[in-house]
Amino acid sequence: MAATGPKSAKYIFVTGGVTSSLGKGIIASSLAKLLQSRGLTVTIQKFDPYINIDPGTLNPYEHGECYVTDDGAETDLDLGHYERFLNRPTSQANNITTGRIYNNVITRERRGDFLGKTVQVVPHITDEIKRNIKLLGETGEYDIVITEIGGCVGDIESLPFVEAVRQLKFELGEKDTLVIHLTLVPYLQSAGELKTKPTQHSVRMLLENGVQPDIIACRTEHPLPQDIRRKIAQFCNVQVSSVIEAIDAETIYDVPLLMQKERLDQRALYMLDLYNDKDADLDAWKAFLGRLKNPGDTIKIGLVGKYVELHDAYKSIAESFIHAGASNECKVQLEWIQSETLVDEHHCAETLRHLDGVLVAPGFGERGIDGKINAVRFVRENNIPFLGICLGMQMAVIEYARNVMGIEDAHSTEMEPHTKHPVISMMEEQKTITDKGGTMRLGAYTCKLKRDSLAHQIYGKTQISERHRHRYEFNNDYLDRFEKAGLRPTGINPDTGLVEIVELNSHPWFVGVQFHPELKSTVMNPHPLFVQFVKAALAYNQQKRLTPAPVETAEVVD
Repeated sequence: MAATGPKSAKYIFVTGGVTSSLGKGIIASSLAKLLQSRGLTVTIQKFDPYINIDPGTLNPYEHGECYVTDDGAETDLDLGHYERFLNRPTSQANNITTGRIYNNVITRERRGDFLGKTVQVVPHITDEIKRNIKLLGETGEYDIVITEIGGCVGDIESLPFVEAVRQLKFELGEKDTLVIHLTLVPYLQSAGELKTKPTQHSVRMLLENGVQPDIIACRTEHPLPQDIRRKIAQFCNVQVSSVIEAIDAETIYDVPLLMQKERLDQRALYMLDLYNDKDADLDAWKAFLGRLKNPGDTIKIGLVGKYVELHDAYKSIAESFIHAGASNECKVQLEWIQSETLVDEHHCAETLRHLDGVLVAPGFGERGIDGKINAVRFVRENNIPFLGICLGMQMAVIEYARNVMGIEDAHSTEMEPHTKHPVISMMEEQKTITDKGGTMRLGAYTCKLKRDSLAHQIYGKTQISERHRHRYEFNNDYLDRFEKAGLRPTGINPDTGLVEIVELNSHPWFVGVQFHPELKSTVMNPHPLFVQFVKAALAYNQQKRLTPAPVETAEVVD
């Protein structure tokens, strides 16, 4: 008789050593994709060791983009990878920081929950970590919960998380937990050989904290010979079949196939005592890779932003263009343009004129604003496809008010609090808020589209849901004036009346959105806004190629 009741989840922990940025999130996502393609239900969560409650108040240069979930959680950018690979939404429960752990414990202590006990890292902090690790597993929705532990083994701030993993291995049982340790096997050019010592030291450090890894994934630039694998296995107390080569890939979307070749999913299932005879179905994934690697055309799109020196600050946007490019069977070459360099209008024109499309990126603060406004004006006047996201949409509104409607001092109260024409202003309920963390309009909100709009053509439906992260809005006092002047609000929140989408009818493709469409684009479901923006840029590119360049003739002198 079939078992009834909620599932009992198995837990996989992914730790890292030697150095940061080895790709724990990609390994976790790739393994999850393989397990999911075998018919298992999988989710991934990230535990970050920093003391911020969430990354919402962090400068993008510190930690890359802040990824927002449907339920309004401001989270680590790795959750974007989880969603893009698994095509399933995450939530606040999928990202926990040291700050939130301590905040929860201190709140309980103030409430008197510990009955006068001395509150300590062990057991109180580690108990709270364990409680959060098991939250998703106890819902009964998942066969496997993968937990990525941020930072490096050996970091002081990571110790409570590693200790929590050590305790859970004993509490949950031998076949219910699995630890994958990601390390670096560097290649010394002068010696001409791969070195295993960093991996040995990293595993030894993990062992000093009481955790024996079950599988060791080795990031490397060169293939791992069998003798190197045997050496790592011998000195790190694992079987040779548990030493996995994680070689550098052409694209992160190759990694699931590389991990399948290394039999990481088979090894994990065997060690977790999970019987699964279903082959991983990656046909759709392989089809995506085929389109990605064999483009028929190439287009150039400018990404205008203030954090372009760190590409991770716009990670989801960059990945959305990869998805949309593959969908259109073309390669999207992103040109990262610092908005401050576009303040000079002549330089702005020289920088943008060769592009097939321009995206003005989201952001906060006044730095680079004039450059963004100049960029919007240039693409509007030259019929270059344009997409403005959040602040980018607001800059399009300001530019149109100034240069088309004649409201020369139109501005946003974010940059000019006392402007006479606040075409962008703060929501009333935001004006009394002084805290910065988690106080914006965050998460999924409904948007109703006008049937005779480009937005309706793009989405193919009249009601959508998109994720938000902002304080300032289109000022509805100017709604009629903009509509009469030609910049149409075509997407409206039905509950608040707030403008979500603006578009320009007199332009081939000009769309500004208050929300963040990049946060919902996945490999299997590229976001329609990006797909259609790339399609418009491709059409513009082809039109340019068909239109002969004007022939310069010398003046005839009598």
